[in-house]
Amino acid sequence: MPLVSMKEMLEKAKANSYGVGQFNLNNLEFTQAILQAAEEEKSPVILGVSEGAARYMGGFHTVVAMVEALMAEYETTVPVAIHLDHGSSFEKCVEAMYAGFTSVMIDGSHHPLEENIALTKKVVDVAHTLGVSVEAELGRIGGQEDDLVVDEADAAYAIPSECDQLIRETNVDCFAPALGSVHGPYKGEPNLGFDRMEEISNLTAVPLVLHGGTGIPTHDIKKAISFGTAKINVNTENQITSVKRVREVLNENPEMVDPRKYLGPAREAIKETVIGKMREFGSSGQA
Repeated sequence: MPLVSMKEMLEKAKANSYGVGQFNLNNLEFTQAILQAAEEEKSPVILGVSEGAARYMGGFHTVVAMVEALMAEYETTVPVAIHLDHGSSFEKCVEAMYAGFTSVMIDGSHHPLEENIALTKKVVDVAHTLGVSVEAELGRIGGQEDDLVVDEADAAYAIPSECDQLIRETNVDCFAPALGSVHGPYKGEPNLGFDRMEEISNLTAVPLVLHGGTGIPTHDIKKAISFGTAKINVNTENQITSVKRVREVLNENPEMVDPRKYLGPAREAIKETVIGKMREFGSSGQA
């Protein structure tokens, strides 16, 4: 099955009250694990790729080639999107699109509202011509993800009326309002702004996106889905489970030098984590 944009899969998820996971790629093993999990669970899936991860893996073209080759090898039948996570500029978004990415996020959340709208609209105009979906963000999500660092004290909740304005003026396909989630591990209990989430959902028609899905309790995930959240981003949890397994294997086998012998178990740990998330989000069996 060819790569697809996020648009149709997220609209279907919103209409049927489940969430589609965005699971970030960090290397070959992450990619294998996530694709295998999606096929086993018959779940649509979004492969998130940050600019830093793309550089590490050899560039946007390399990531697309790797994903497409694995999908052919695995005979993948479920919908798969490759999504640029936190695109830093119009130029980077266009570069990803022309490399074969089927979806991009333009993160203009650090700009004033009017600049964010202008930048997002510019990306949308190109993306929609190419059949590529676009995600935008408003407000500031705390924590660290790849090159993006926002002190939690500087995190800011999105304002519903501004969210409505951005969505109407840009025609984005999905939208990430900052509502208290964080990138990376939580320092305390997650405190999501469900009142604002509900208000934004009622004001707008597009599927909402929840960044920082690691560590959020299942009941909060379900509540977010009920308020129109259709895309949930997970990366840190896969990183934690994989490195934990690598440490266990190497501690048990201190003389081991073959990377396949410790990265293979790490891949299985990621796959198990992704399968658990797909079941929690309700996307299993939806492809």
